[in-house]
Amino acid sequence: MGKDYYKTLGISKGATEDDIKKAYRKQALKWHPDKNKSPAAEEKFKEIAEAYDVLSDPKKREIYDQYGEEGIEGSLKGGNGPTGDGPGNTFTYTFHGDPHATFATFFGGSNPFEMFFGRKTNGRDEEDMDVDDAFGSFPGFNMNGFPRDGPQRRKQDPPIIHELRVTLEEVFHGCTKRMKISRKRLNPDGRTMRTEDKILTIEIKRGWKEGTKITFPREGDESLNTIPADIVFVIKDKPHPHFRREGSNIVYPVKVSLRQSLCGCSVTVSTIDGKTCNMKITDVIKPGMRRTVAGQGLPLPKNPEQRGDLVVEFDVNFPETLPSNAKDVLKRHLPT
Repeated sequence: MGKDYYKTLGISKGATEDDIKKAYRKQALKWHPDKNKSPAAEEKFKEIAEAYDVLSDPKKREIYDQYGEEGIEGSLKGGNGPTGDGPGNTFTYTFHGDPHATFATFFGGSNPFEMFFGRKTNGRDEEDMDVDDAFGSFPGFNMNGFPRDGPQRRKQDPPIIHELRVTLEEVFHGCTKRMKISRKRLNPDGRTMRTEDKILTIEIKRGWKEGTKITFPREGDESLNTIPADIVFVIKDKPHPHFRREGSNIVYPVKVSLRQSLCGCSVTVSTIDGKTCNMKITDVIKPGMRRTVAGQGLPLPKNPEQRGDLVVEFDVNFPETLPSNAKDVLKRHLPT
């Protein structure tokens, strides 16, 4: 039988984000080893942290709701879902294993026990008080367990922007990028810091446009007084040796000689998926003239089964000089 994270936190499957936070807050304070001296407290405290780590993340929760803990072990932790058609390796989950770090991060690095546990209130020992009752007994806290003035006054650091360079082939086929970041994190004591590395997995969807932003909320450096910054990756095209793109269209420049531009020609055009097509031009080719091959561009972002166009853009290569006899012939035959 897999772990029931909802049962661990004492909530139903349809719980809201606020329900999950409140449940973790209550259970974590109840089972924190500094307060609860039961032999089972440490293990229970860790189970609560792991349950919160999964259910508080929409993507992890979605996979867990669909596949259960087996899906967490398979899909989130790097394998395939239990039915073989799960999310695969596009998302990697590993619980960091430190429930004290989760606790310190949740409370912004502060130690709430210093504020209400281990002291007498109205003649009662705090060890005997319910967690919600304990918060309600202190004017600095609301019944959800947050300091009334604390979270509102904490400001989030500005987003950290990174360019993510992709090739047109990667945009055409779609791909997965894994970006390694280093960030500062609070230690379980809620005061000292450590530096840790983390791999952020980015699934590049077919046809994504340049400038598309992928945001990882609060993955920046932690500190005692600020909310970690969001990490934002912005899609940027790598220069291509043959193509450039305009939205979902691909522009393919072709050079022709002056003779070809005046007398007509056939050109072989390459496509982004490695195919070729022949184009016969009988009209006079002017510099910058374009011809379109429909449906041979990039996938449309909102409908990847459809594609933009391949746009052939002509550049006429004029000669540097002409011999006198050629000029005479042109003067006789070209219109004025």
